[in-house]
Amino acid sequence: MTRIDRIGRIALLIMQAFVAVTACAGGVVLILGSVNAAWSSVLVPPLDYLEGSPFSSYLVPGILLVVLVASVHALAFVATISDSVWTNLAAAAGGFACVIWIGVQMVFIPFSVLQAVYFVVGLVELGVTMARLGILEPVTPLHRTTFVSTRGQ
Repeated sequence: MTRIDRIGRIALLIMQAFVAVTACAGGVVLILGSVNAAWSSVLVPPLDYLEGSPFSSYLVPGILLVVLVASVHALAFVATISDSVWTNLAAAAGGFACVIWIGVQMVFIPFSVLQAVYFVVGLVELGVTMARLGILEPVTPLHRTTFVSTRGQ
């Protein structure tokens, strides 16, 4: 295992655990706040934010947050910690889940710092995954080459 693989694996595990735990907690809070107003807290955004969205309460967004973001990151964490052949696919799915979730969320609710944090985490997950796959390896030219067409000779 190369150094970039070790560092990337640790970074992915930290990000995947962070997103899995916090997205699950956030989803549960949204669900509970929707089911019973007495369980609502300062953590549940005002219902005004849902105006113009397809939702009348935070129940469905809470369920979607748990299913689409938290569970994908939990599965990616398991794949990464077990060094599965599916690690990079699961990590990329988690990164895309974060980026898409926040992108859609920003269409409907006002900007918050948490949105920026999770958007950046998603982008970093994708970047680390690409680095582990060798897609982001630095290219060092060995020499300068001029391409000359040999056609017509």
